[in-house]
Amino acid sequence: MIHACVTPDPLSLAGLVERVRDPAAGAVVTFQGVTREVELLEYEAYAEMAERKLTEIVAAAAEAHGLCDAAVEHRVGEVPLSEPSVAVAVSAPHRDEAFAGAREIIDRVKAEAPIWKKEVEGGEGRWVEGVRP
Repeated sequence: MIHACVTPDPLSLAGLVERVRDPAAGAVVTFQGVTREVELLEYEAYAEMAERKLTEIVAAAAEAHGLCDAAVEHRVGEVPLSEPSVAVAVSAPHRDEAFAGAREIIDRVKAEAPIWKKEVEGGEGRWVEGVRP
């Protein structure tokens, strides 16, 4: 069952792993993107559109890589240094498919999701341009 959401709440990698567990899966791969080098990141999103896009991305990766299940969550609002802003978990029969599926999901989320990031340091902020992987 595909899971994709945008939330102001802290992300739980353990919760995502539980969502993707499957008896047919021999591999579970996770990824977290965390704030680095600035005191915080501030994310904004058009939540309904972002969740539709995230769902589309996860479903496409699940089909392309034969995943058992996949999930992605992205935070909005302020995300302090070292806290995760995005988390991905996938399960698959084998590790190659799991790694490939997780990589596709995070790369496409960064490039395609209508989620905008502002880096904040010393009270000053600047919006960051997205980059296609």
